[in-house]
Amino acid sequence: MVLPFPAIHPATIDSAASGPVRGAQQPLAIGIDIGGTKVAAGVVNGDGEILAELRRSTPGRDARAVEQVIVELVAELAARHDIGAVGIGAAGWMDLAGDNVVFSPHLAWRDEPLRDTMETLLQRPVLISNDADAAAWAEWRFGAGRSHNRLIMLTLGTGIGGALMIDGRIERGSFGMAGEFGHQIIMPGGHRCECGNRGCWEQYASGNALGREGRELAKKQSPMAAGLLTAVGGRHKEITGNVVTELALAGEPTAMELVAEVGDWLGLGIANLAAALDPALFIVGGGLSAAGDLIFEPARRAFSRNLTGRGYRQEALITAAQLGPVAGLVGAADLARQRLTADADADA
Repeated sequence: MVLPFPAIHPATIDSAASGPVRGAQQPLAIGIDIGGTKVAAGVVNGDGEILAELRRSTPGRDARAVEQVIVELVAELAARHDIGAVGIGAAGWMDLAGDNVVFSPHLAWRDEPLRDTMETLLQRPVLISNDADAAAWAEWRFGAGRSHNRLIMLTLGTGIGGALMIDGRIERGSFGMAGEFGHQIIMPGGHRCECGNRGCWEQYASGNALGREGRELAKKQSPMAAGLLTAVGGRHKEITGNVVTELALAGEPTAMELVAEVGDWLGLGIANLAAALDPALFIVGGGLSAAGDLIFEPARRAFSRNLTGRGYRQEALITAAQLGPVAGLVGAADLARQRLTADADADA
């Protein structure tokens, strides 16, 4: 029998619900982070600590295959831990009720009733949230955002995820689609995006963008691409954002230049967000943030250079996510546990 677990709007969980209760007193939850290339799952306690973790490749754009991967991951983790609830952070736009994935640019979900489907398959309470919302929640609860009341979270991976937190609340907007910062059009008529538009920010400041630029350089057989091609045995199609990032960290000059160019685009987009929303803090996570100062320093320079009112206003901080690539997983689990605990208190 599926346990009753009403849909949750993450913004309804505020600081009062996230008080200083030690993890040992709270049920364990599984967090699932679904990205364009991987599905990560972990058992998380009430202190945001991951007790066990598993990863699988995202099985293309087949929604049923993705759901089966989730079932397998949860079954394997639940066999070793007593699990109270499951939180799923997915790259896409959720309705305000948290029932349906309205649209996922990198996956096959279109008006997908994911919460009901997964509760039926998992036989456990399930919470669905946008993956960047989940990451923002985790950073505010346990990471770089703990002392900030207004922050923006950016996740740089296959695309760019985003979330806005105000006074400890995730702002979802009127229709549940706030925070899709990666789809602001930053270059009209530019590269085609999976969302259907052209020139979206994530086409210039994401892991996909970094890999595309490396492949384009290699396809043209530029002498500058020699190091990139050597790293992949001459197979230019194997040049990905991860490959370029690793080469940049190892000091390969062209890779470092490509990462810096992505950093420039990142800083420009952040300046646009600062003009519109004026947060005190931007937290940047996701796989591409592993480039560290190679991407953060050009981003900070571009941010300062393009910030409206520069020289006459305080500048927001731009910092790396403390929880790194597991922020979405931790946040999804914590949101699910928060709701499970709130429901239990309401029924008591």
